[in-house]
Amino acid sequence: MAEFITNNIRNIALVGHGGSGKTTIAEAMLYATKAIDRMGKVTDGNTVSDYDPDEIKKGFSINLSMAPVVWKDTKINIIDAPGFLDFKAEALQAVRAADAAIITVDGKSGLEVGAELAWEMAENEEMPKAIFINKCDDPEADFDRVFAELREEFGTVLCPVFVPVRQGNEVNMIDLIEMKTFKYDAKGQRVEIEMTDELKKIAADYRESLKESIALTSEELLEKYMNGEHISRKEAAAALHSGIADTSIVPVYCGSATNMWGIYALLDAFVESFPTPLTKNDQQIISGDEYVTEGVEPNGDPAIFVFKTVADPFVGKMSLFKVMKGCLKKDTVLTNVRTGNSEKFAHIYTLRGKKQTEVDVLHCGDIGVVTKLTGVSTNDTLTAGDAIEYRKIVFPKPYMEKAIKPAAKGDEDKISTGIARLLEEDPTLKYENNAETKQMTISGMGDMHLDIVVSRMKNRYGTSVILEEPRLAYRETIKGRSDVEGKHKKQSGGSGQYGHVKIRFFPGEEEGLTFRQSVVGGSVPKGYYPAVEKGLLEAMQKGVLAGYPVVNLAADLYDGSYHAVDSNEISFKLAAKIAYKEGLPKANPVILEPIGTLKVAVPDTLVGDCIGDLNKRRGRVLGMNPYEKKSGYTEIEADVPRSEMGDYTIALRAMSQGRGRFDYVVDRYEEAPTIVAQKIIAEAKKDEE
Repeated sequence: MAEFITNNIRNIALVGHGGSGKTTIAEAMLYATKAIDRMGKVTDGNTVSDYDPDEIKKGFSINLSMAPVVWKDTKINIIDAPGFLDFKAEALQAVRAADAAIITVDGKSGLEVGAELAWEMAENEEMPKAIFINKCDDPEADFDRVFAELREEFGTVLCPVFVPVRQGNEVNMIDLIEMKTFKYDAKGQRVEIEMTDELKKIAADYRESLKESIALTSEELLEKYMNGEHISRKEAAAALHSGIADTSIVPVYCGSATNMWGIYALLDAFVESFPTPLTKNDQQIISGDEYVTEGVEPNGDPAIFVFKTVADPFVGKMSLFKVMKGCLKKDTVLTNVRTGNSEKFAHIYTLRGKKQTEVDVLHCGDIGVVTKLTGVSTNDTLTAGDAIEYRKIVFPKPYMEKAIKPAAKGDEDKISTGIARLLEEDPTLKYENNAETKQMTISGMGDMHLDIVVSRMKNRYGTSVILEEPRLAYRETIKGRSDVEGKHKKQSGGSGQYGHVKIRFFPGEEEGLTFRQSVVGGSVPKGYYPAVEKGLLEAMQKGVLAGYPVVNLAADLYDGSYHAVDSNEISFKLAAKIAYKEGLPKANPVILEPIGTLKVAVPDTLVGDCIGDLNKRRGRVLGMNPYEKKSGYTEIEADVPRSEMGDYTIALRAMSQGRGRFDYVVDRYEEAPTIVAQKIIAEAKKDEE
C-alpha cells in the first residue's frame, strides 16, 4: 500500500447492532475498491474481517478488525466492530481509534439497542457520525418506518441523503442532494433513470427533512428555511460537508451491502465529506486528574496510542496503534510513558483482516500494528518527544463471574498461562485465584463472552476447562454470650501437657478478635496469654456452623490453671481451641452473607419491572433519581446480597433489551435469613462428605 499523508486518511468505525451487516459492508468496500477479487460471506466463514476460528464457527464478529481500502487516492481505514453487548470493549476500541462512526441499522428490524449504544459511544467521543440503513433489498424492509424511528430517537440532526423506493420487484434510489433517481446493476453500479411524478412526491417529502436538518448548520440557511426560500443543491452539499464535521448533521445513507447498493456512494462520501485526522484538530491528554486538549501536530515528534492488543499464538503479542502526531518511521525508538522503557519499532505493519503488510512509514492519523513489544499494553502512549499521555479508553466492569477448573488434573499451570495471555488482549476479562474459596474465577461481560474464553483456552492453549458457579466467601459471628472452659491434659510418659482456661465469648466491635484478660491471682501466668490469643485466632479461621471464618468476636480470659512442670504454650493454645469449640455453639452463632450496593439505570418505563426483580433477589431499594448520564432513564440504588447477583447481567439485559446498565460493589456483611443460612450450612456439610 502506498504512503498516505494525513489529509488523505479517513478512519471510519463500523458500529451498530449485531447482525445489521457491518462485516458485509466492510467486505463490500474491499471488493468495490478491488482490495479483494471476490466477496466473502459471513455465513460461509470466508470474509476478510471475521477470520478468527470462533468468529467463523459462531457466524458473527467477536473482535474488531481492520479493513483499509484506497478510494480516489484516499486511504480509508475501515474498523469493523462487533455488535453484541458481550464484546462492547471491541466497539469502544474501534470508536477510540476512528475519526467518524458509521452506525448500521437493519432496514427490516429498524432501531435496535446496538444502534442506540453505538450512537452513545460516538456521542461520548464527540465524533462525527452517519447512519447506513442496510438490507434495503429485503422485501420486508421499510425505510419510512425505520427513518421515522431514528428521527424520533435522535432528533432532527438526522438528515436523509438517499431514499430507497420499491417499485414492483425493483428498488430505486433517490439522491436528495442531486434530486436524481438511480437504479443499480448487478455489480452495484448505479444508472440514472427518469424521476416519475410518484418519485418526485416522495423526494419532496424527504427533501423537507433534509432542508430542516441542514438549516440548523448556519443562520443564513435557517433564515432561508424559515422564510420558505429555496436552498440550492450547492448550498445543501456544502452544509452537509460542514455539518458532518461539526456533528450538527448526521446523514442517513441506505443500500444493500450484499448487492453493493449504496457502497460506492458511501465511499464517495467518506472522501468528500468525512473528517480527516486534522479536522477536529485536538486530542485529549491527561493532566493530573483532568483532560486538556492539544492540537494535532502532523510534523511534530512522533507519538502513538495503543488502542488494542492481540495475543496471537503464532505471531506473538500484537499492538494496534494510531499515530497521534508526527510521522512514525521504521526503526524509530519511542518511550512508553507508563513504564519509562524504550521500545524500538524495528518493523511496522498495516493490517487487513489477519494479513500483515510491512511499511516503512505511517503518517499522523494512520493506523498500524507492531509485534512483540512485551512491555506495551492497551491504553499505553509511546512518544519520542514530551512525556504526554493520551486519554485512555474506559472499559466496562465485568460482573458475570464463574469458577474455572481444568477438565483434566494437573492443568492448573496451563490455565494460568492461557488466562494471562487472554488478559493482555481483553480488558473486560478479570481473573482471580481466590485463596479463601480455593477456586480460580473469571469474570466477563456475559455468558457468550465466557464461552469464547473457554473456546480460546482450548483452541489456543490446549487446555479444556469447566465453568461452574463460584463459591462465596461467607462469614460467621455470634450474637449471644457464653462462658466456657477448655482444658488440655495429656500424659504420655516423661513431661506431660497441661493447659486450662476459662473464657467468656461475646460479640466484638472490631472486625477480628478482641482479646482481653481479667485473670486475677496468677491462675494463668501472663506468659501464656499470647498462646491463648494465638489459639483463638487460628480457631477463628473455621466457624462452627459451616466452616467459614469468624469475625467480630470478643473473648475474655478470666480464669484457669496451670502446672508448674507440664504447662507450656502449646498446651494453652490447644486449651483455647477447645474453649472456642465449646463456647461458640452456645453463643448463638449466625451466618453472615456479603451485601453490595447496586446502582442500576434503566429506561423510565422499566422502573417497576426492575424494582420487582430486585425484590425477588432480596434487594432493599434505597432510592431513585433521574440518571445524569442519559435522559429518560432512572437510577435505582439498592442493597442486594451477592448470592443473588450471579445472573443479574443476563437478567437485566433480557429485561431491558440490553438498555440497562449497572455497577455493583460488595461493601459489608449482614446476617443471612434463617432459610438462607440453613441452605449454606447444608451445602457446606455436603462438601465435607
